[in-house]
Amino acid sequence: MRYITILLISLISISATSKEDYDKYFTQNSLRVDFIFAGDANSETIYLDNLKKEPFWGGSKVNLLDDLNYGEYKYEVIHKESNQLIFSRGFCTMFEEWQTTAEAEKVKKSFMQTVTLPYPKDEIQLKLYSRNYEGQFELIFETDINPSDYFINPETVKFEFEKKLDNGDPANKVDLVFLAEGYTKEEMGKFEEDAQSLIDYMFTIKPFDKYKSHFNIWLVKSISEDSGTDIPGKSIYKKTALNSNFYTFDSERYLTTMDVFSVRDAASVVPYDDICILVNTEKYGGGGVYNHYCISSVDNIHTNKVFIHEFGHSFAGLGDEYYNSSTSYNDFFNLKIEPWQPNLTTLVDFNNKWEKMIDKKTPVPTPRDSEYESTVGVFEGGGYVNKDMYSPYMDCRMKSNKPDGFCPVCQEAISKMILFKSE
Repeated sequence: MRYITILLISLISISATSKEDYDKYFTQNSLRVDFIFAGDANSETIYLDNLKKEPFWGGSKVNLLDDLNYGEYKYEVIHKESNQLIFSRGFCTMFEEWQTTAEAEKVKKSFMQTVTLPYPKDEIQLKLYSRNYEGQFELIFETDINPSDYFINPETVKFEFEKKLDNGDPANKVDLVFLAEGYTKEEMGKFEEDAQSLIDYMFTIKPFDKYKSHFNIWLVKSISEDSGTDIPGKSIYKKTALNSNFYTFDSERYLTTMDVFSVRDAASVVPYDDICILVNTEKYGGGGVYNHYCISSVDNIHTNKVFIHEFGHSFAGLGDEYYNSSTSYNDFFNLKIEPWQPNLTTLVDFNNKWEKMIDKKTPVPTPRDSEYESTVGVFEGGGYVNKDMYSPYMDCRMKSNKPDGFCPVCQEAISKMILFKSE
């Protein structure tokens, strides 16, 4: 019976990963599904908020099913008539991060969350899954959606946009959109310069340097009334397009926006795979959440490295490799299971991580000695903890501001994601 189940799953995967499948099930538009995720440290409730029809689908039309198994959540799209799995993706949320903070032990809160998919031609069933503490996905929400429902909102915002890098059809490229945050109308020239500077930097970093032809780059000129961003710890508040702020989860340098619906509204004026938000401030900080967004300040001496670090999170699902920090998380990882992040391991299931990249002469675990400074190994410390979690390199862009770029393991994970999203 187990063999038959595996065979059926395999057949489903094959039947939903071709251009013919895309044309059979989907149009050229996107369906955006807005949710509210609410609860506390020990509970979550999912509420459907709104459905929107957006003008473009920027993703692959071949890789419709996500086999990477990344993210704390995933969603599946089922074709109602045939009961066929036709689309899936993994993702992370600000809600699940907040659940691991001390505040979540005391109060209940709600967070905006959005998922997108190609606009279906027929009625679908949308299923949301949450990864439990044992690492298994559990169904937490499902709903039927009729694409002909006249309550699906087709309205779009009217921000100006510009295509900075054009390498062809969005279906065959990674479409990366940069959104302006805290830039007034008079500062849009600065936004273009800031974005171009980060674009140029990104394509000097391995492995992005060899994949530039796989990208399209868009700028959306989302104008703010005020310049800058909120800094609650200093009682500074600004009226901005995307409502960003420092002091997220009471961590001063954690720069985010909880106004995800405004972020998605701004991004929707172009085809996109991934979102980068540039915040017009010199204060050090940023954030990155897998398949959610990357956000970074622009005028700090460390801006380039912060940006590429946060993009590693949002784009490729890379985990933080530092292990001594003030990050406001409690028990973020279950150390008895293998983490899904491609650059972290508990050695529980290491053969599915970077084991094949390690030289046979390299000891496992690997001492943090200068002898192994440029060696792929298994170094204790990572994911905010210093015991029983391991990372692949002594230092990496996912650990500190010192290295110029990513370690070989992170490079491989990024390359894999570029190909998944552009082919």
